[in-house]
Amino acid sequence: MGHTNKMAKAQAPPKTRFTWRRAAAVLFALAVIVAFAFFQDEVRKYQELGYLGLFLINLMGSGTIILPVPALLSVYLAGETLNPWLVGVVSGAASAIGELTGYLLGFGGGVLIDENPVYQKFYDFMKRYGFWTILVLAIIPNPLFDMAGMAAGALRFPVSRFLIAAFIGKTVRMIAVAYAGYYSLGFVRDFISGG
Repeated sequence: MGHTNKMAKAQAPPKTRFTWRRAAAVLFALAVIVAFAFFQDEVRKYQELGYLGLFLINLMGSGTIILPVPALLSVYLAGETLNPWLVGVVSGAASAIGELTGYLLGFGGGVLIDENPVYQKFYDFMKRYGFWTILVLAIIPNPLFDMAGMAAGALRFPVSRFLIAAFIGKTVRMIAVAYAGYYSLGFVRDFISGG
């Protein structure tokens, strides 16, 4: 029993030291999160801008950790009126870029979450399967992706690889959601109109 505790502590993320660079990364990420949460009501107006609006909505939706913006709903609805494949690619790219807030929090603020057991599990997964962890979690809609992003930042996982994995996974998910909107909303519209 004591041996298992020693092994668990040995695999825990190392304690992070405070540096100005890390503090700046945390402050920047928090500022982005607060700004996105504050302007959440304004986001709905962007839906009228087509692909640019979708990009902005999904950038904000992934950029906020505290109050998520209804990004998936916008992708679903846009799938009916815009090209579903392009909706998925644009939304996937924006969503991947928005996830950098979690990465930056991990890069600069590992001190804030080191003791969280859920974070420690993601840290271990990132350490072992980095790219694949990000890719799989990006495909599956879940609120835990931010933990993986923070672990990636704490591990100094290369930003380019993080963005590529997040882009691929998020794009696969967004294309599926856009096509779901394309087929289901069209069916409902035709059913209601009697066609």
